[in-house]
Amino acid sequence: MSEIINNRELENVEKLDRQETLKKIIKDLHSGKSVDEVKAEFENAVGNISVEEISKMEQSLMEEEGIPVEEVQRLCSVHTAIFKGSIEEIHQSNQPEEQSGHPIHTFKLENKEIDLLVNFKLQLHYEHFAKEDSEENRYKLIEDLNLLLDIDKHYSRKENLLFPYLEKYGIYGPTQVMWGVDDHIRAAIKTAKQKLMNYEGNKQAVLDDLDYVIREVSEMIFKEENILFPMALNTLTEDEWVKIAHESSEIGYCLTNPAAEWKPDRVALQEAELAEGLIHFETGVVSVKQLELIMNHLPVDITFIDKDDVVRYFSHGKERIFARTKAVIGRTVQNCHPPKSVHIVEQLLKDFKSGNKDCEDFWINMGEKLVYIRYFAVRDEKGEYMGTLEFTQNIRPIQDIEGEKRILS
Repeated sequence: MSEIINNRELENVEKLDRQETLKKIIKDLHSGKSVDEVKAEFENAVGNISVEEISKMEQSLMEEEGIPVEEVQRLCSVHTAIFKGSIEEIHQSNQPEEQSGHPIHTFKLENKEIDLLVNFKLQLHYEHFAKEDSEENRYKLIEDLNLLLDIDKHYSRKENLLFPYLEKYGIYGPTQVMWGVDDHIRAAIKTAKQKLMNYEGNKQAVLDDLDYVIREVSEMIFKEENILFPMALNTLTEDEWVKIAHESSEIGYCLTNPAAEWKPDRVALQEAELAEGLIHFETGVVSVKQLELIMNHLPVDITFIDKDDVVRYFSHGKERIFARTKAVIGRTVQNCHPPKSVHIVEQLLKDFKSGNKDCEDFWINMGEKLVYIRYFAVRDEKGEYMGTLEFTQNIRPIQDIEGEKRILS
């Protein structure tokens, strides 16, 4: 056991040393060293690096070293060039993101379309425009940029659905850096399009803008697929991915749509079970048949009326105290009582609906029975009135209990 503990302590020390080395390399870049100057130091001292360490490094730079977010954004493209080829393959999970409709699967489908648009169509038309800035070549670039503006949906889903969950787990650095780069890319696409729409012969300025767009969009695809997505897959729960998938359509998709509606095996199983008559409660799962038997075997009579005073359910045990027939289902509770007692029912419901009371008890003698009648206001998690539960029981046998009973009869 002590050997395991020592190994863990050694791993933690090595991780801290690696973190310090990473911070030093980035600070060297910050002070003006070139990528080539620090790349050898990085490879010799660090070797393979995990996505989590990249995340912690960026966050530490901002929080502990005081380097502004804008500066880390500037460095982001530089250190990405170093990280390429050194990110552990183990972090490139091949399970959830390969399921059609999973948010990561959809993000990657979009990235394929974005990459095709930027590095094939836009790059090709960029080269044609560089040779001849004709009106035809200019319009082709405008069409490409119009399509590329759709990237806003891809980035918006990332920023407004994925980032909040990462930040819930204390991951702020990568989200702040990436959001800033996203905004620069959005602005650059619009600027390039505007210059092409109002072209005045400033070919080099347009080419510079297009070159920036192609480079930054391509780099963002790499950062997402090798840093952001693996980190998110290692952090978020399946339920959180389900929520992201459910809300994604409200923002929309970029250049393509999800391959299918994603339902994890667990959710699909629950839906299949529900179709077969299984009901999932917070504390367990029972079939409709089991639930009905449970309710009918309780030593009490239960009746439920909804918030509109309509009778929706009553249990049907062997010895009901008050007779009930199925004819009462769907009738208002007022119509199920004699006129002389309706005012009592009305007052009880009024107190429950207003919140003045949550329960009311009555007890009456019926021959040898002492009938205990209890009414409970049923409220949801927000305290909203949802109906009333009537609970009736013969408590005479309970009153007659004396002494103790600790063995089977």
